[in-house]
Amino acid sequence: MKTQVAIIGAGPSGLLLGQLLSRQGIDNVILERKSGEYVLSRIRAGVLEQGMVDLLREAGVDKRMDEEGEVHDGVELALDNRRVRVDLAGLTGGKTVMVYGQTEVTRDLMEARETTGGTTLYEADNVQPHDLETDRPYVTFEKDGETHRLECDYVAGCDGFHGISRKSIPEGRIKEFEKVYPFGWLGLLSDTPPVAEELIYARHERGFALCSMRSSTRSRYYIQVGLDEKVEEWSDERFWEELKRRIPDEVAEKLVTGPSIEKSIAPLRSFVVEPMQFGRLFLVGDAAHIVPPTGAKGLNLAASDVNTLYRLMVKVYQEGRTDLIPNYSETCLKRIWKAERFSWWMTSMLHKFSEEEDFNTRMQQAELDYVTNSEAGLTTIAENYVGLPYESLE
Repeated sequence: MKTQVAIIGAGPSGLLLGQLLSRQGIDNVILERKSGEYVLSRIRAGVLEQGMVDLLREAGVDKRMDEEGEVHDGVELALDNRRVRVDLAGLTGGKTVMVYGQTEVTRDLMEARETTGGTTLYEADNVQPHDLETDRPYVTFEKDGETHRLECDYVAGCDGFHGISRKSIPEGRIKEFEKVYPFGWLGLLSDTPPVAEELIYARHERGFALCSMRSSTRSRYYIQVGLDEKVEEWSDERFWEELKRRIPDEVAEKLVTGPSIEKSIAPLRSFVVEPMQFGRLFLVGDAAHIVPPTGAKGLNLAASDVNTLYRLMVKVYQEGRTDLIPNYSETCLKRIWKAERFSWWMTSMLHKFSEEEDFNTRMQQAELDYVTNSEAGLTTIAENYVGLPYESLE
């Protein structure tokens, strides 16, 4: 088998990259170790930055997003019983975010790839890239009991934090930066109407909470929990009661509860690897970086990596500009570290870190008091939340 770009991973970043490349006539093959049904079963983010929305439109997968997605021009901060609205559009010159679930983005991309006849090989086992520092890299994998070899020009590692792509880089050739937070998020998905028209980020003495949504009929809620907590210990009733305690009284009174569709606990961490490329292998999305979900940046950062790699490949195949290849990592990392900073800042400002009132608690209170009473402070949140501009390769 031969292709121009071998893509490891059929999550939204791999599928989006494949769709964009195909529309420019650049041949690509996607290898995924799980089934398509499994990929669609993953419950993930649902807030899309302006830049990602524009990129999905460029990829030609915007029809259902524009019909069913919800444009939000603001978010709320809830500080005990005080509510402060961040006017995203007003503070950023009209930029907004789109609430549209990652599962739906993935479904749209899968259908588009099937329509265009792109090759996606699901349940491909033991995927392994080879000869990455040569001009003839290749990927081996097993499918239906047989071993296959896929020859290519470049390899895009879109296979997530636990994937093989980053692990294929020799020790000592990359450096990892990591911060692990002392808590996690317990998330609940339910077929209930959202409690508010916009997302609510709540800081409370009992811990952080987030009221989010996937659509006008499906809600996603989160509460901060300790790392030793178990999902089995949290009945739906216990979750709803705790959520009500952490959000403003007037919001809690409107909360419509119901049985959970999905419930899980996700630990929070910040992680970045440098550089994001090794020879002809490019790391994309979670394979190279993780952010705490407080800033709604995970999926959006993956999309910005895709944007950079897609435009790089267009330069290579349509203009012969191989001189830009070494710029991939540096270009991506400029935006990544800014998003890491924002996610770290929001996490540090809104979560409970200690059972006691301490110096850190007072710093959180002072920070929030400044930010919520200053147009400059609110603008900082708004600019970062809607997404900073994509970096240029040149």
